[in-house]
Amino acid sequence: MRTAPPPNEPVRGAILAGGQARRMGGAPKGLLEVGGERILDRLVRAFVAALGSPPLLVANAPEAASWRPDLRVVPDRRPEGATLGGLYTAVTEAPAPVVVVAWDMPFVTPDLLRALGRGLDHADVTIPASDGPRGLEPLCAGYGPATGPAMAAALDRGDLRAIAFHGAVRVRVLPEEEVRAFGDPARLFFNVNTADDLVRANGMLP
Repeated sequence: MRTAPPPNEPVRGAILAGGQARRMGGAPKGLLEVGGERILDRLVRAFVAALGSPPLLVANAPEAASWRPDLRVVPDRRPEGATLGGLYTAVTEAPAPVVVVAWDMPFVTPDLLRALGRGLDHADVTIPASDGPRGLEPLCAGYGPATGPAMAAALDRGDLRAIAFHGAVRVRVLPEEEVRAFGDPARLFFNVNTADDLVRANGMLP
């Protein structure tokens, strides 16, 4: 039976420091500065404002603990699982209910994070619609406890898509009109993958 978390369950946050940043010459993307502040620090600030506590940091780099000594850092439980493995780690280690954001997204707002967390009162996944490749933003979404076993099952069968487990849980998609209440989706979900992206991000500041 698919169940949503109890309404009083505290929602936690998690930042995924995944990927090898090949297009950035190997530089850790979340340590790049947008507006004079590291993307990682911008996200931590947003999570604290939204949820009242610092997020978990999912990172495999040996030096990750030095990036923000105030954060609990855990490596991927399923390192072979790509993005889905990172999501599974966040769900099990945070633990869920948890709002997860990739660490290369500098413009995610506290209001959006709060909305994703609130949505978990009545669903197992709260995920924004977008004009991205999947039409959804799995790396800026909320995940409830029921997603852990569903993610594990997908990983076990070798389906590493970030949305591979959605058919086994209750998913609420935030339509674009709801997302726009928190800002321009093109800005909210902008991610810094290249040096040009970093220039663009700094040009998007108010």
